[in-house]
Amino acid sequence: MPHHTPLIATIVAGLVAAFIMGAIAHRLRVSPVAGYLFAGVLVGPFTPGFVADVALANELAELGVILLMFGVGLHFSLRDLLSVKNIAVPGAVVQIAAATALGAGLGYWLGWPLVSGLVFGLALSVASTVVLLRALQARDLINTERGRIAVGWLIVEDLAMVLALVLLPPLAGLLEGNGGGGSAIAATFGLTLLKVGGFIAFMLIVGRRVIPAALHWVAHTGSRELFRLAVLAIALGVAFGAAYVFDVSFALGAFFAGMILGETQLSRRAAEETLPLRDAFAVLFFVSVGMLFDPSVVVEQPLPLLATVAIIVLGKSVAAFAIVRAFGHPTRTALTVSASLAQIGEFSFILAGLGVGLGILPEEGRDLILAGAILSIFLNPFVFTAVAGRVAAARKKAEDEEEAVERQRELDRREHVVLVGYGRVGSLVAARAGRALVVVEDQPDVARRAFEDGFQVVIGNASDPYVLKEAGIGEASTLVITIPEGFEAGAIAENARRLSEDLVIYARAHSDEEVTHLGNLGVDQVVMGEREIANRLLQYLVAKAPAAPT
Repeated sequence: MPHHTPLIATIVAGLVAAFIMGAIAHRLRVSPVAGYLFAGVLVGPFTPGFVADVALANELAELGVILLMFGVGLHFSLRDLLSVKNIAVPGAVVQIAAATALGAGLGYWLGWPLVSGLVFGLALSVASTVVLLRALQARDLINTERGRIAVGWLIVEDLAMVLALVLLPPLAGLLEGNGGGGSAIAATFGLTLLKVGGFIAFMLIVGRRVIPAALHWVAHTGSRELFRLAVLAIALGVAFGAAYVFDVSFALGAFFAGMILGETQLSRRAAEETLPLRDAFAVLFFVSVGMLFDPSVVVEQPLPLLATVAIIVLGKSVAAFAIVRAFGHPTRTALTVSASLAQIGEFSFILAGLGVGLGILPEEGRDLILAGAILSIFLNPFVFTAVAGRVAAARKKAEDEEEAVERQRELDRREHVVLVGYGRVGSLVAARAGRALVVVEDQPDVARRAFEDGFQVVIGNASDPYVLKEAGIGEASTLVITIPEGFEAGAIAENARRLSEDLVIYARAHSDEEVTHLGNLGVDQVVMGEREIANRLLQYLVAKAPAAPT
């Protein structure tokens, strides 16, 4: 039996290289995304050594896009989407037009025909789904107004690219004199709108009934394996069906599947089941992008490349910022949206490949698009960091005005309990704690339930020291960690112990290894569910046992 196949080699090489380079990037305090991109360059066709299969890597990356958009849809309701339509629709259209005009101007400077410049600019106008969502998720912005605007903007861009991809072939034929004229383009445009509308109607009418019912049936079987399989089947099946039947993108199909499922009570469990695969395939997406990068472009075309990156990072950002501010939104919202869009990705590659194949985009344009994507994705975390500094400065004045209120809040929290996790165990602990308590929860829907139950809530990942500080860990007497992941609980306990040496920490575990790990990190008391159940059953057994004969 052969032990080497392109698929296995691509997955292994991509993940191993990504781990090594991501770890190095983390050590250097650089975004791991930069490490994943460099890993792709190392295993790509333009550097010596092992070369992974680019086509397979791109297909694996599509899985990452599908699962990521499905996960976003789980936390994004139709109400959220409609709430930002007034800014997302006109904003995305104007920003696409501005970026396309800038790209056409660069194409004119390079001596290309007008249609080549327009295709080039259009490819520079659309942001990467994966990059935008990873940036928002890393900063807990998905469920904020800023995050909803950015995601809504992304959906409009995706729809625009779907139209562009189906209109380019008849447009190219028209330019060559055999495309059937403007009537063919109008017919294609109308058919595409009909298909997109049909898909949305199908999901709202049929999918809203069938998908939740199917998943609830699977949940009642009690099989976790079958539930996980059902979630993946829904995400991938709807995405593929949307592309095959309605000619919409995989990403858009997966987003709507997640949004329909997000309206049910099983949304959080579905999100947890897909999280490991989402992370793994998202990493492969960045590796696949890195594999497309030819470093020689930097030397051979430095000025056109610099201009391309400037359009992506500066031109699009300035246009988006101006549009958001023109609609009356605050500066921090405009900065977040503009930073989110300061990169390009998967749709740009598809559009560039189609343009070259149709003969309306020179290969030089495709090389500039690929290089611009790599550099803009590499720069995007740094853009977000700079934006975060500006947002922090803009908020300082408001924070100063609330300082007196915050001091009183801290006094109220003194000697309180910090509870991490408001799931089944955490909510029971909170209900019976009988003391001042602050809940830390990273799932917005669960955090909302804790707030409605009357508790102070901090939304964020408790492994982040800043989140613990916001929860008042320095003034707390006790930390109770109720999340089921023992090793993640260890990271939380370790950070909390650094911030408060006298803190009493309780945590839960599911294995002897987790108990030992948590104890070594300074957790005062570790409760292992299986052991406590066994002890209680043993008490019942002993109490009910017949007396020994005398």
